Formats: sequence, C-alpha cells, structure tokens
Amino acid sequence: MRSQNHRVVITGMGALTPLGLTSSSYWDAMMNGVSGAAPITHFDTEGFATTFACELKGFDLQDYMDRKAGRRMDPFAQYAVAVAGQTLDDAGIDSLCLSTEEQEQIGVIFGSGIGGMQVFLKTARDYIEGGPRRMTPFFVPMLIPDIAAGQISIRYGLRGPNYSAVSACATGNNNIGDAYMAIQLGHSKAILCGGSEAAVSEMGIGGFNALKALSTRNDEPATASRPFDSTRDGFVLGEGAGALYLEELEHAKARGARIYAEIVGIGMSGDAYHITAPDPEGRGARSAMRASLRDACIEPSDVDYLNMHGTSTPLGDIAESTAIKEVFGDHAYKMNLSSTKSMTGHLLGAAGAIEAIAVILAIVHNRVPPTINFVNPDPECDLNYTFNKPQDRNVSVAVSNAFGFGGHNTSVVFREFTEK
Repeated sequence: MRSQNHRVVITGMGALTPLGLTSSSYWDAMMNGVSGAAPITHFDTEGFATTFACELKGFDLQDYMDRKAGRRMDPFAQYAVAVAGQTLDDAGIDSLCLSTEEQEQIGVIFGSGIGGMQVFLKTARDYIEGGPRRMTPFFVPMLIPDIAAGQISIRYGLRGPNYSAVSACATGNNNIGDAYMAIQLGHSKAILCGGSEAAVSEMGIGGFNALKALSTRNDEPATASRPFDSTRDGFVLGEGAGALYLEELEHAKARGARIYAEIVGIGMSGDAYHITAPDPEGRGARSAMRASLRDACIEPSDVDYLNMHGTSTPLGDIAESTAIKEVFGDHAYKMNLSSTKSMTGHLLGAAGAIEAIAVILAIVHNRVPPTINFVNPDPECDLNYTFNKPQDRNVSVAVSNAFGFGGHNTSVVFREFTEK
C-alpha cells in the first residue's frame, strides 16, 4: 500500500498546442481528427530535408504579456508564462489576491527538454557577426531550461518549491510526477507543473534531420505523423506548452475547487541502452508502467485507456507496443490506446504535459482521442490504437506514457475522482 498521506487532484489545466490555444479548443480538434502539421512559416526551409512541422497558430504574445517582458524570454519561456496564466485562471486562482502565506504554499515545477534554442541561434549569429560585445546580457537567463519555472514564479508570485526536471521528451511527465510527489509528502498545497518547447527552428529541424528522426513527407505533411502505420518514417516536430494545477485534495475542497480527476501513480525507469534508440524489447517502458501501476495500487486490468508515447518512428512504436503487451497481458487487447502525436506532432519537453491533458479530458468526457492517419497495418502493432475516429467508452483509469532520449521513461496514472 502507498505510504503517502495526501491525495492529489487536478483543478486547473492550460494548453498551447498546434491544434488550439486552450485546452478546450485542443480537445475539440482532437475529437475531429485534425492534424496540426503544415509547411513551416518560422524560417526559410530551403535545403532542409523536412520542410513542415506542427507550429503554434495564432499565438499573440501581447495577449499574455507586454512586448518588453516578452523580448527578454525565448519563445519556450513565453509559452510557459502564457500557459501558466491560463491554468491559474482555470483553477480559479487570482495570483494578485494571494496572501504571502498562500504564495508560499504554491510551487512551480515546470520544464523544457531543450530550453532556449532560438535565443542560442540568434546570439551565436550576433557573436559571429560582431564578437562578444554583440551578445545580449540576457543570453544565459533566456537560454537555460529552468528559466520557465523561474519566470512563472516571478510573474505570478508563486513562492513554493521552484525548479525544472529535464529528461528530454519525458520532461513533461517528470515535472508532473515530481509535483505529485511533493504534494503527497506535504511540501506544498498546490503546484503548477508541466512543460514547454519551442524547437521548430533551423537548429531543431536541422538537428533532428541529421539524426534521421523526422518524417520527410514534404508532399503530404498533414498525414506524415502516422503512428503504428507500416509506412511511418519518423516523427513530426511540434511546439507549445501544457500545464496542470495539482492540488492537495482537502485544500482543493476547502476552497470549493472544481476537480477534473485525481493523479494516483508515477513510474520512472532508465533503458540503460542507447542515447536515442529505445530498448527494442521495451524493458524500460515496461518497468515504468509496472512501477506506476504499483504506486497507484491499480491492477493492469483496471486501466481503460493508455495514451502512448507513439512518436511514429519505426522502432519506437514497436518497442512500446511490445512493452504494453508484456505489462497488460490479454487486457492489452481490451483497453483503448492512442497516440495523439498523430495530430499534435511531437512537442518534446511539452509532450507529456499536453498528453496528460488529453488523458484527463478522456476521463472527464468518457471519450478516447484517436490515432489518425492510419491506412497500412503493421503486423507488429496489433493492439486497439483507436484508429482514425474517437471512441466512446467509460474511462475511469488512464495512463500517460512519455519516453526521452537518454533512455528516460515515465508513466503517470490518472483516475476518475471519487470521494473514497
């Protein structure tokens, strides 16, 4: 049995995604099977093997902060501050009205897999053209991945635990997991957690192209992210941010907060295999999922839906499917699975955060998001991936997987909230 004393619930959410700039618009687009992939507009893609991505559409910085403040942040930090404001609003928290005691009870654990990639490129160009005197004094604080948590804390006056867990594409899940454990142990009454990323840039696309990790379907970008399809050829890079407001149950009830769902388990592991490739047998993924179910005191047969990491890479989709079959046995064929990356692309350090929102809303609405763009079966991917259309079913327990370069694996378990 779990030894922790405090139950942890979700009372607020915020999302900036290639499908929509709120959690509700994001959900609606997923239910309609919308693809966020399109030709890149951020830079000239001539000479790049991949010329498309899942960019944010319609994001206006001035909707969230003044230009002066924004100029001192890389876009990943801008997205973090913006999504944090959404999340606090959704949770019914007016940061301007918090007492000092209340400020000290609310933490920020928020990360980025890469950090300030765009400011790094700009500053490198400035240095090459004009030497060190051309470098902005804000270069280092704009670059570092933890600055997202710092900027959120500063802007909204949140004085509880403040840091960033960085684990590549598992970053969002690790920050959610750390927030969950901190509240369980009584270190905070509430924590704003999640992840952000802004890697759709020359360095991001070029770097992942060099790794041969991205799809190169430039003639059909909307269908390029096709997890579990036998013709998949790599992931589609995305950008954005997602955040959750996690709260100790009694604290949430005392202020009359709306409760979306409960977070009940976290599992983490390392592949100890390769810097970029997953363990082909899915051993690390298997270990993380089993650990999350143990932590939640939940049997594999209790899980209704699992949001897979599902990046649309030839090796990754098979390894994760193999791990799921080993963890869930016959039940693997009875529950619903899906990869929402088929619609959003891969948001790297923000992926776990926006996918947690998809899982929570699946519980709220009893509806499973689809995996779109499926046409050609892969005999090694033979589970119920909820292909092409959402599916209505009771979702009481759901799991969100996120795995990262370096062999980082995380699984988080969410459950429909009940008083008992």
